[in-house]
Amino acid sequence: MNALLHPTIALLQSSSLANVVQQEIEKAILQGEYAPGSKLIEATLAQQMGVSRGPVREAFRMLEEAGLVRNEKNRGVFVRDIPIMEAVEIFDLRAAMDELVGRKLATDVTPAQLKELKGLVDSMEKAVKTNDAYNYHLLNLKFHDRLVEMAGNSKLTAIYRKLIKELSLFRRLNLADSWLLPISAGEHRQIIKAIAAGDAQAAGRAMFDHVMDSKKRTIENDLRRQSRAKDREAAGPAAKVIRAHSK
Repeated sequence: MNALLHPTIALLQSSSLANVVQQEIEKAILQGEYAPGSKLIEATLAQQMGVSRGPVREAFRMLEEAGLVRNEKNRGVFVRDIPIMEAVEIFDLRAAMDELVGRKLATDVTPAQLKELKGLVDSMEKAVKTNDAYNYHLLNLKFHDRLVEMAGNSKLTAIYRKLIKELSLFRRLNLADSWLLPISAGEHRQIIKAIAAGDAQAAGRAMFDHVMDSKKRTIENDLRRQSRAKDREAAGPAAKVIRAHSK
């Protein structure tokens, strides 16, 4: 058998490998292994994954299209740090989409789907009791993804998933504060109750309000981070003066 692959087969293999690499890097980004602003080193990732640099380079291109990384000329590839105003725009768009999903599921959800959704909320509430923010975040993502998927609109699902990936880092920051977990879980429980009751208006409103509340928390968290950064900056010179006088 000829050791040289047909060009088409070689291209397919390379493309498939790039997809696998892209999925692994994306998973790491969405799970918080790479913080916003982190530089992704092509050679390092290729070595870690046991592949050549070509598939990693192609994976970077796909991740850039997905809005998860930015490629800066002569500097490299970095995990995106999404500006607060862009996050706010995504929340507004997502709220409209989720309202549509809630209305549709209230009339179309099956008993099996409802059981699955209730199970996810039960698992989230268990994570709240153990203060497990990491697993709560993953369950939260799965819960909302399944809601959209169950609505049965493939175009909406594709757009929603792209937006959620871009928003994921902000959502992790929102849920990092343990006191927010029971609030978030309670909102999920209200969504399920409205869907189970077949109340399209209430289900749509519950999902819309949930996103708007998350948007509000995002803005408040961002303002707090900015305030803490300013305090640290202001305290810097003062701390140097104190240390100088204490010598």
